[in-house]
Amino acid sequence: MSILQPGELAFLALANEYCATLESARDTDRESFTAAMLRLLPRIYIAASDLRRDDTAMTDALVADALEEEYYDAVRDAVAALMGEDDTYLEVFEEDMKYSDTPIGASVAEGLADLFQVLYNIVQTARDATPELISELMPVVREDFAAYWSQTLCNVLRAINKIHYSDAI
Repeated sequence: MSILQPGELAFLALANEYCATLESARDTDRESFTAAMLRLLPRIYIAASDLRRDDTAMTDALVADALEEEYYDAVRDAVAALMGEDDTYLEVFEEDMKYSDTPIGASVAEGLADLFQVLYNIVQTARDATPELISELMPVVREDFAAYWSQTLCNVLRAINKIHYSDAI
């Protein structure tokens, strides 16, 4: 029987906390929400980075698509309402940026909702899985983090930092 490693448990707990925070975005104010994101996002980045790699494992473990589009839209819309006119920011790490003379805008709400989708699916998959399956899933999560959603997390963190500390002044 496999026991989850402390780092795996920490990652799942942070993912769950992130999802709960986004799900309650309608019931909070912008300052509290951005402060929560500034506490959670760096910790999620570190926890995901620290998940073990397993280049030799041939696993069929997959994260299930549990999030429905309507729920994603509701979460994104709630965050967009909180961010108001500050929801859009210039994205400098967009691949198309190097070929464009025009700045490329990105949405804080969309970035956070994209992360919500990834983490919600992970949490839902883990909720119904055995510790062995979760342990097999973690290298897959780590690989997906490195290939895709780590950049989204970093980009939106930068924008939230600007919003939070501009509001505080």
